[in-house]
Amino acid sequence: MKYQIVGRNIEVTDSINSAITKKLSKLDKYFRQSEEVLCRVVFRFYKGSDEAKVEVTIFSKDTTFRAEVKNKDLYAAVDLAVDKLTGQLRKLKTQLKRRYEHEGIGKSLIFEAIQEEKQEEEKATTVRTKTVKVKPITMENAIIEMESIGHNFYLYLDTDDEKMSVVYKREDGGYGLIQADTEIDIK
Repeated sequence: MKYQIVGRNIEVTDSINSAITKKLSKLDKYFRQSEEVLCRVVFRFYKGSDEAKVEVTIFSKDTTFRAEVKNKDLYAAVDLAVDKLTGQLRKLKTQLKRRYEHEGIGKSLIFEAIQEEKQEEEKATTVRTKTVKVKPITMENAIIEMESIGHNFYLYLDTDDEKMSVVYKREDGGYGLIQADTEIDIK
């Protein structure tokens, strides 16, 4: 696994880099050596707060894993993020073994290295289905629509690049954008 460690409002020293890399290397055993896997860590300290926020994102060929943790101790936050990611891998293992053991995401992981999930897994059920008319609008108008209906996300067709898009509220108060990779003809 390749590591990319980024610090915001703090310098990434060699000791921080090696400590974080050592803690995250526990996850190496879950991914095949032949796969190119990138582990990106962003950590920051907020002004006026003594709390550290650690975001760990692992990009494999077939899927992405992500954990975000806040803690007063940077190293404890990294440990908690590793625990979260390990839990995600356990849950995914259980789901994939049931369905797609030899396809897609299942080919990137080493199932034997991941411990079985200890708790009884609940079956995923659709709680509610909703159909929406997707309007071609700009991102700015989508944010206005989202705010006006009181949701934390909004699905729309972006008129600027003709891509299916979702704008969403982030925990830090900003907005995020997710776009489909496939273009849609709006004629």
